[in-house]
Amino acid sequence: MRLDGFGIMVDDMPTMVRFYRDVLGFGIKEDENTSNVYLEKDGTLFLLYRKSDFENMTGNKFAYCKGLNGHYEIALSVDNYEAVDSVFNDVVQKGAREVMKPTTEPWGQRTCYIADPEGNLIEIGSFTNEGEMQA
Repeated sequence: MRLDGFGIMVDDMPTMVRFYRDVLGFGIKEDENTSNVYLEKDGTLFLLYRKSDFENMTGNKFAYCKGLNGHYEIALSVDNYEAVDSVFNDVVQKGAREVMKPTTEPWGQRTCYIADPEGNLIEIGSFTNEGEMQA
């Protein structure tokens, strides 16, 4: 088996599609109001499933996190420390929820956190300082 992508369950499909497409730059493969929407970022498939449709399809009820949740994170990397700050400011200005401002951690990563409209955590980070080149 190989990892093909990952998905999250959503309540408001159009809002979530617009966030990932317009704020984070994911490519979209369908209409924004279908039951399952396939987005793509850097060769990784990112799926959004409407909760109610997924439950109808599977015949099961599921428990979901509400509000800002720490159940998992989506990690996005950028070229360097300066880009962490720049991208953070850009996506917050476009409507991302600020969770943690850019900070350089003791392990050498500059990182920050935002949340999508349904409270899922997204990390933006880099291990490369401005003067360094990535391998």
